[in-house]
Amino acid sequence: MSVVKTKDGTEIFYKDWGTGQPIVFSHGWPLTADDWDNQMFFFLEKGFRVIAHDRRGHGRSSQTWQGNEMDTYADDLAALTEALDLKDAVHIGHSTGGGEVARYLGRHGTKRVAKAVLIGAVPPVMLKSAANPGGLPIEVFDGIRAGVAGNRPQFYMDLTMPFYGYNRTGAKVSEAIRMNWWRQGMAGSVKSHYDCVAAFSATDFTEDLKKIDVPTLVMHGDDDQIVPIADSALLSSKLVKGATLKVYPGLPHGMCTTHPEVINPDLLAFIRG
Repeated sequence: MSVVKTKDGTEIFYKDWGTGQPIVFSHGWPLTADDWDNQMFFFLEKGFRVIAHDRRGHGRSSQTWQGNEMDTYADDLAALTEALDLKDAVHIGHSTGGGEVARYLGRHGTKRVAKAVLIGAVPPVMLKSAANPGGLPIEVFDGIRAGVAGNRPQFYMDLTMPFYGYNRTGAKVSEAIRMNWWRQGMAGSVKSHYDCVAAFSATDFTEDLKKIDVPTLVMHGDDDQIVPIADSALLSSKLVKGATLKVYPGLPHGMCTTHPEVINPDLLAFIRG
């Protein structure tokens, strides 16, 4: 397996295919680089170099008991980009991965970066507070933690339904997609996944977003039941200078998997534009 070892000894698994301009994909919680299969194959055939890693504690990377927070996730991503000496890269992050990309750009700058894409992403901040009254209450995230710490296999299987919008009337459910999500989730560390709930819910990315100085596309389904659009994309797109917002009517949180024929051409147009 291809791995990068970080300064604390953590091994970060990654895929690196093709040649050309690099596109770096950061996955959502509690998944792996495999969640980007539809995008990586598409862009590989278009002549790009495609790279995706498993976040620490997820998939094939080290099952760390520490460092499961956004600063370290961003530093791990920086270690990967430096080890591969990536330049003029496009960084694409989904959900928690969108937070990872935002923190990476805010913490490490954009000297190696050409463009950024945030898809169904958690910034600016998901948790409800006096400063963020439109966020989700702490009880929502406590419920996720309870599910992870309790019957994690059943909790993950149940979560696939709203993740892909399969709980909506008339939805065509793919049991194979549900099982693939479950497979990825169960490959990771219960401790890392538990800690990551705080990382994706309570981290405030406002200042990171303000620092982004490369062309940025914010994509979000307006039927996202995991990261509601009103307190995420609609705010993030205003905080990133010159960002482009693209809203997908009726599409779910996992729209990259359910509707790649819609998402991939839009990504390609933005990258080539």
